[in-house]
Amino acid sequence: MASNQQTGPGIGELAKDTTRGRIGVVMGEVGGRVQIRPINGGKEWDAMPDDVVPTSTREELSARLAIRNGNSRAGL
Repeated sequence: MASNQQTGPGIGELAKDTTRGRIGVVMGEVGGRVQIRPINGGKEWDAMPDDVVPTSTREELSARLAIRNGNSRAGL
């Protein structure tokens, strides 16, 4: 029996690309690959769906804190 349940993070959710060790926001899927954008913006990268996993709470907090600290240093 086939399942239509999504196993990885959905669009707009934080995800970790285990191959690159990077965290970003899932933007969509194109050509069988997941497109992920850094949480502070920037150029998207493609990842294989099997390499994309939800972030742990600790990873999410760490990534968001790094963005906030960077914005603070930039005066934003």
